[in-house]
Amino acid sequence: MTESSSPPLADLLHAAVTTVGGTERPGQTAMAQAVAEAIDDSSHLLVQAGTGTGKSLGYLVPALAHGERVVVATATLALQRQLVERDLPRTVEALHPLLRRRPEFAMLKGRSNYLCLHRLHEGVPQEDADEAGLFDPFEAATPTSKLGKDLLRLRDWSDETETGDRDDLSPGVSDRAWSQVSVTSRECLGASKCAYGAECFAEAARERAKLADVVVTNHALLAIDAIEGAPVLPSHEVLIVDEAHELVSRVTGVASGELTPGQVNRAVRRAAKLVNEQAADALQTASEGFERLMELALPGRLEKIPEDLGYVLMALRDAARTVISALGATRDASVKDEDAIRKQALGSVENIHQVAERIVEGSEYDVVWYERHDRFGASLRVAPLSVSGLLREKLFDDRSVVLTSATLKLGGDFNGVAASLGLAPESPQDPEGGEETAPRWQGLDVGSPFDYSKQGILYVAKHLAQPGREGSRADMLDELAELVEAAGGRTLGLFSSMRAAQAAAENLRGRLDAPILLQGEETLGELTRAFAADARTCLFGTLSLWQGVDVPGPSCQLVVMDRVPFPRPDDPLMSARQKAVEEAGGNGFMAVAATHAALLMAQGAGRLVRASDDRGIVAVLDPRVERARYGSFLRKSMPDFWYTTDRNQVRRSLAAIDAAAKAQGA
Repeated sequence: MTESSSPPLADLLHAAVTTVGGTERPGQTAMAQAVAEAIDDSSHLLVQAGTGTGKSLGYLVPALAHGERVVVATATLALQRQLVERDLPRTVEALHPLLRRRPEFAMLKGRSNYLCLHRLHEGVPQEDADEAGLFDPFEAATPTSKLGKDLLRLRDWSDETETGDRDDLSPGVSDRAWSQVSVTSRECLGASKCAYGAECFAEAARERAKLADVVVTNHALLAIDAIEGAPVLPSHEVLIVDEAHELVSRVTGVASGELTPGQVNRAVRRAAKLVNEQAADALQTASEGFERLMELALPGRLEKIPEDLGYVLMALRDAARTVISALGATRDASVKDEDAIRKQALGSVENIHQVAERIVEGSEYDVVWYERHDRFGASLRVAPLSVSGLLREKLFDDRSVVLTSATLKLGGDFNGVAASLGLAPESPQDPEGGEETAPRWQGLDVGSPFDYSKQGILYVAKHLAQPGREGSRADMLDELAELVEAAGGRTLGLFSSMRAAQAAAENLRGRLDAPILLQGEETLGELTRAFAADARTCLFGTLSLWQGVDVPGPSCQLVVMDRVPFPRPDDPLMSARQKAVEEAGGNGFMAVAATHAALLMAQGAGRLVRASDDRGIVAVLDPRVERARYGSFLRKSMPDFWYTTDRNQVRRSLAAIDAAAKAQGA
């Protein structure tokens, strides 16, 4: 059934909203209409929909009404689960009588998210088992150990689960335990070669997706499907990207490569038992040369590949190619479960070959750098300078694409985000009616049902000293302590680094009575629950918290940002992107650093007002937001709160908000 034979969109939206117990809002209605029009004329749409708009129904209702298959890609597991467990079942139920059909929906994830029955029953290939100190994880891991208990529970769960989806297992298990019973796409034998192919959970998920009208997936799988040329998603006519502000980052991750000494050594061990001695020795020798070089590696970008690194990478590439050929030519019937071992070894060596060859070829569109981690040591990384061309070519072809988020307008317009996605600032058509010069798109801001100017205050502490690169900020900590005390706790502290969050927590724990929770001391879920349960409690954390906390009500009435979250000056990829913009004649700082910071600050400020009766203050303890020329760009990117730099006014407001909350018993 097509959209033209469906009931009026307004009737469908009303039915859906009524069923979920919500209220129709002008922004949601405008969004649904715009999505329907974009789908109908095969154009593209960027929609900024603020918190409380009801954007899920704003795109699900017109997509379901149109009748073509739609893929919905999200950045977070929480939204995927919300769509599949709550929004889609209710929406389908509401629309069924009007559409006279019942659309089917399914969730699809990457293969490693599903239990592998081959791994479960046949065990981990010998080399990995040796690494873990296990020969058979179910026999050698004692039932009293945490790993043993997890593995036994996974075996019992395998008889009960219908999906094999890790996220359906509650309580969960450690990454180490899950790695014993799952495989990556490179390691998978394939349904036709696997003894358990007919029962495979990952294959069953794919089959369900092929039959579904709506497929819910994640940004990473969408990127793999678009970029790598090996379709993992079913064909579809409509793509909806929710949490679209995260898309460029996720696509960059998929398009990046990494080599570490540990990774190369594992590949050597896996292949050594399966290929001739000459091929194994060549890879071993190349591995040793790479390891020696990485011991001396200093963090930073490699604008030109050093001669010694080039030789080592060519040796790795050539040795890996020889091993790949040997793995395809030999079979040893005496090796138990030889196909699984061979597939795992092949996947490891192919990855080394692919990354080494990519770096050796030295594309001008790639950035290469050394990275060093205190725990994991040195790594060699490569990532695309930009993914905009990739997205323009792969994402917007042969389908209508809707991208939505609460933060797509930065500095007051969509152009910055559009450019990062490969879209021109405008999308004109040839006046003679010829081919379009770029994918056609329009931007739409449907606003928010919240009255930000009356519900919140944006306070910039312009009297503080400008933050430097290093050292403590005593004046900032004093200001933070006074604000928290005035608010009676109720504070979400968002810091630009984990070191800053830890320093602030330690400082305030020594001078305030309010309990201070710190990211990393417990799981995010537990921290959020504890924060919401006690209004006096504060929660401090870093970037990963900026989008992960949703606590409406009096428990979160003060959101503090310690400084503008610009990328680190020594971040090789961001620095390279900024330089490339400047060399092309643009403003690299505004296009990269300021845009990065604006997006994070918009997300952070969005933690304050989550419901119509929320009240509070967003405090930015960085005077540059007021003093610097780019300050207005940052302020325009955040919700339209009432703005002030008056510290006394803010303290009075916090005290009033605290008193009102206490009077209500919160």
